Amino acid sequence: MTEKGALRMWNRGPVPELELPGFSYIETLLPAVATPLAVVGYGILAASESGAGAGPKDYAGEVCNGHILGAPGAELMKNRRPRRRAAEGINRVQKQSQAANSAGAADAATLRQALQGEIDRIPTVSAGPPALVALCGLPGTGKSYFAAALARRIPSLILGSDRLRKILVPQPGYTRDEHSRVFVAAHCLIEQLLTEGRRVIFDATNLTERARQPLYHIAARTGAQLLLVHFDAPLPLIRQRLEQRAAGLSSDSYSDADWRVYCLLRPGAEPVERPHFKVDSAQDITPTLEEIVGLIGAPPGG
Repeated sequence: MTEKGALRMWNRGPVPELELPGFSYIETLLPAVATPLAVVGYGILAASESGAGAGPKDYAGEVCNGHILGAPGAELMKNRRPRRRAAEGINRVQKQSQAANSAGAADAATLRQALQGEIDRIPTVSAGPPALVALCGLPGTGKSYFAAALARRIPSLILGSDRLRKILVPQPGYTRDEHSRVFVAAHCLIEQLLTEGRRVIFDATNLTERARQPLYHIAARTGAQLLLVHFDAPLPLIRQRLEQRAAGLSSDSYSDADWRVYCLLRPGAEPVERPHFKVDSAQDITPTLEEIVGLIGAPPGG
């Protein structure tokens, strides 16, 4: 076994190695790091023993504020305790997380400034919880069209990840670090708006449960009603839409995703595990729109 395990903070990109004796592979799932305001230094550690055929969940413990908690799920870590350098490594990670949190908060402020006029036009909910409608699906499946139709029926702020990206990065490179930066800022802004009592429609691919986890935590912290909507469409229609977008014939002027991007993303898409609406955008979307409006509630004064 090696003496070092590389620690990767989900949605933060790689960070310096965290030295933990006995670990050959370490990955943090970080279910609680939902926004830049979330608890720093919390995660789930999974370790495997090199060459022993052990899976990544043979040991699982929690890391919170520099301490490793929990007990081994197997005998892999019996009678082992992290040395001082493990805590020092975690402290280094925490400092990097704090720096990322500060940057995320600054980016969220930039987004808010750019969108302030639209935000001011969205009334706060006077009775009942605010709502977060989270759209999920591959490019070309009809998410943005649905978001616009829903916002016409009930006052809601549409936060589209493609638009937010180009506010923060006018000429995006679509790198991992850039993706992390955009979504950390988006999640922070979503939480602010929900805390203020505003309805939010988050228009992003949200293709995996790991990508959706921050939204679950945001809804739980703010008490917001969370409605998940998954989109699909027949492949020929998706390709037609994406080709029209690439030719500049689409009303979605923010997305750069084309058929190639769709093909790259499709293998990584995961089913939505929580209750959700399913929309085939080749069909009439009106029934789903009306059902969601009914669940969210009538517009103020309506």
